[in-house]
Amino acid sequence: MGARTVVADVADELARRVATGVYAPGDLMPSVRQVAEEFEMNRATAQLVLGRLESYGLVDAHRGRGFTVRDVRRTGGLDVYRRLFRLSMPEPGPASDMFRDIVAAERVIVLEALLDYTELEAGADTRALHAAVDELESLARTDEPDYARLLEIEIGLVRDLLTDLDHSMRRAVLNSVGEMLFEVPKAVRAFFAVSPDLHVLVWRALLAVWESGTGPSEAQLSLFEDLFGMYHEKVVARFDELVGLDAESPGSAAREAV
Repeated sequence: MGARTVVADVADELARRVATGVYAPGDLMPSVRQVAEEFEMNRATAQLVLGRLESYGLVDAHRGRGFTVRDVRRTGGLDVYRRLFRLSMPEPGPASDMFRDIVAAERVIVLEALLDYTELEAGADTRALHAAVDELESLARTDEPDYARLLEIEIGLVRDLLTDLDHSMRRAVLNSVGEMLFEVPKAVRAFFAVSPDLHVLVWRALLAVWESGTGPSEAQLSLFEDLFGMYHEKVVARFDELVGLDAESPGSAAREAV
């Protein structure tokens, strides 16, 4: 095993402890000596491990004190959150909390894109959207759907809407959210808590609305938003099931009460 692999593996293990709360914000990380002893490496390699954690944005270095854990959920960017989410998978509670946050961010971006596109002036070219939905339908009808590809198509559809709307910042955030999800197969699977066929039906209905020239009524919009919210709750519940979160656990009960 090469030195680079050792450094990466040990850094991921320590990062996993940060992600799952073993090391809390403000805590002093194990010293170079302690890391070297625990993982049976020399101190120079241990120093590289802690330096890598700093480059990840998970810890801050303090001369004479060592490294302290950053409050990354408060101050970290998307890259840090992406790493934490992937590494939190062994702990269902933290993983579920982070997935709920990711879904909430995705929901806002997607819902606003769909509604804003509804208000776009008539004449929008939907041929590319039709082609993507056709592919979505073809994949949804297979005996063993490729969920990663299905989600990739749907994210691509929303990305196209954001491009037409000239919402470049939202598109960038959506891309980052997608990267977080694709690194965790259970997260991808959770987005199909209901049949992929339903996803196709929703996109077909949206295309019909966009091409009608009349737009949806207020009652239809309200119903759509309610259904959209219910769908995402199913997604979160499915993820909890996939990661083995006990529905009766205190953490689960607290999340349901929010």
